[in-house]
Amino acid sequence: MSADSLDIYRLFGLEGKTALVTGGSRGIGRMMTQGLLQAGARVYITARSADVCQQTANELSEFGSCEAIPADINDAEQRQALLSRITATDGKLNILINNAGTVWGDSYENYSVEAFEKVLQLNVTTLFAMTRDFTPLLEITATADEPGRVINIGSMDGLHIPTVHGVGTYAYTASKAAVHHLTRHLAVELGPRHITVNAIAPGFFPSKMTDKIFEHFGEQIKHNSLLGRVGEPEDIAGLAVYLSSRAGAYVHGAVIPVDGGTAINHRHS
Repeated sequence: MSADSLDIYRLFGLEGKTALVTGGSRGIGRMMTQGLLQAGARVYITARSADVCQQTANELSEFGSCEAIPADINDAEQRQALLSRITATDGKLNILINNAGTVWGDSYENYSVEAFEKVLQLNVTTLFAMTRDFTPLLEITATADEPGRVINIGSMDGLHIPTVHGVGTYAYTASKAAVHHLTRHLAVELGPRHITVNAIAPGFFPSKMTDKIFEHFGEQIKHNSLLGRVGEPEDIAGLAVYLSSRAGAYVHGAVIPVDGGTAINHRHS
């Protein structure tokens, strides 16, 4: 493609693409879903809460075709039902965004093994299982020029150690570092199958998960960002669209921070 023939809409547009966003009913999952819809994709969202999932799909349908399929993706049978539903309806999947995740905070002395295992199960093990299970569907339309896409949501906390004193998120930070490395491992496996695998490492964005943190540490969070602010919906939605579009078709095995420079700000306290 020569420079004078660039079609920006084709470069970033997702017309005709089908996407699945896990944990798509709230927070950055919802933000990314809206971005994909406005770029032209058909988007399925899944989450455990059927009511919230359906309400979000109804609200986002003003931007495009958005369908809710409630499921507990930790459960193998429900993952299979989700896969069967999309296969029967669309017969393909172009974009899988593994966004569903959980966090647990407690003191070092009181941090339970059960909590640690629960976080690792959803954030790492289930992410792997989702990718493995949906790979055949992603392969159906994947080509060298238009690969299938897997986008894993890690965290800046998988790049640095957070500094909120008194409450440790040991399982969360470990799980997100694992997501980043698993992304690279999956990239080696799936690249030859014409599926790109990348991770986004978000900083702080407004969501149900971060409401309490913002309430107590909002000013510190802004101070720790080298850009002096928290994330906005456009920041995460834009990156998701980029990685899903022709513009990002040659990006593979990358972990991309979107945190205003927080993870590299060694002056923060």
